[in-house]
Amino acid sequence: MIKQLLLLLLFLPLLLTAQSNVEDSIRILEKSVDDHNEAIEDIFKDLEALKLKKIHQTIVDWGLPYYRSDEQIVHHDAFSLSYNEEHEQANWVVHVITKDIFYGNVSRTNDFRVDPLVTTITADSADYWDSGYDRGHLAPSADFRWSKKALSESYFYSNMSPQVPELNREIWAKLENLVREWVFETNELVVVTGPVLTNDLPKIPQGSKRVSIPEYFYKVILDNEGDEKKGIAFIMPNKKVPFRLVDYAVSIDSVEALTGLDFFPKLQDDLENELEAMDNIFDWPMNSDAVSGQAIKVDFKKGQVTAEQAKYFVGDECTVCGKVVSTKFLESSNSQPTFLNLDKKFPEQVFTLVIFGKDRVNFTYAPEEYLYNKTICIKGKVEDRNGTPQMIVSEESAIEVLKDKQ
Repeated sequence: MIKQLLLLLLFLPLLLTAQSNVEDSIRILEKSVDDHNEAIEDIFKDLEALKLKKIHQTIVDWGLPYYRSDEQIVHHDAFSLSYNEEHEQANWVVHVITKDIFYGNVSRTNDFRVDPLVTTITADSADYWDSGYDRGHLAPSADFRWSKKALSESYFYSNMSPQVPELNREIWAKLENLVREWVFETNELVVVTGPVLTNDLPKIPQGSKRVSIPEYFYKVILDNEGDEKKGIAFIMPNKKVPFRLVDYAVSIDSVEALTGLDFFPKLQDDLENELEAMDNIFDWPMNSDAVSGQAIKVDFKKGQVTAEQAKYFVGDECTVCGKVVSTKFLESSNSQPTFLNLDKKFPEQVFTLVIFGKDRVNFTYAPEEYLYNKTICIKGKVEDRNGTPQMIVSEESAIEVLKDKQ
């Protein structure tokens, strides 16, 4: 026992030195790991900054819609916008979605705040409080989940517009998710989103800014990077909508006709014209959310639009399709007009077909009787009459009776 104790005392300094060396080595390696992590973090910050710079360059080079010199254009790190002081929201917001969203894990910040770059001062929380409307992101925050800085900037009130909750949280959210999925097929997508702003919009009564409540929203998507360049757009009313997501797809040209905006003017004219005329939503990958739900019951051919969409084509020649839900023949009137409303009855009509008495001889049937409750397509020029689109037809050949899908 004494011998063992003497040996322990003899080797104790060596043991303590060895233990000390191990602890020192641990501390050295831990510091090396910390330094390494800091270096990696710095690299990621530099990489994020470069990616944001590239996105900004894409937007500036060709992604911006045409704007006047007196418009207030604001550039943030990952999106740009044109601010409309009269309506206290953006005319449009353009941003780029990249594949980085699939690897990003930044959580929602919910730091809604005034945009410091808007010189006329944006709306704020008081202008939306208890209004019944969501603060709808135009450029979705989820599109920036790979960048903490960009995601936080998406909560500026310049990127907000009043949306009915049943739109914002349902089909509009499905649309945003579908567009993100499309990035799988290409390197990036340029997206322009905005409200349709007109002079007669109602206002949120709360707050001092009196934010306008849009009746419609649009989203324009352009793939200029893939093997097959293509474009598509969507127009949705600011309410709960009844049909499938794919039924609200239109061409970019249609949005331009509705809003008066000129998207992507910096592209070569032939490419711009080609991309903006595309309207086949099934050229794009579909998910179940896009095709589920109640569908319009007509096989619409290329170039045909619904009665609801006819208002976007006032002044244009096109083919309008819908179901005749009400008719009226004013036989006692001087012009003896026949009115046929498609899809919605008076006084909520969305499109009216007009046949004047002098032209009834060109029909082999009484239009108000034969066409009632039938689904038809009418070819002609869309006109506006007191806010309702209409088409005047003088020949039976301009009307095609379709068979509804069962």
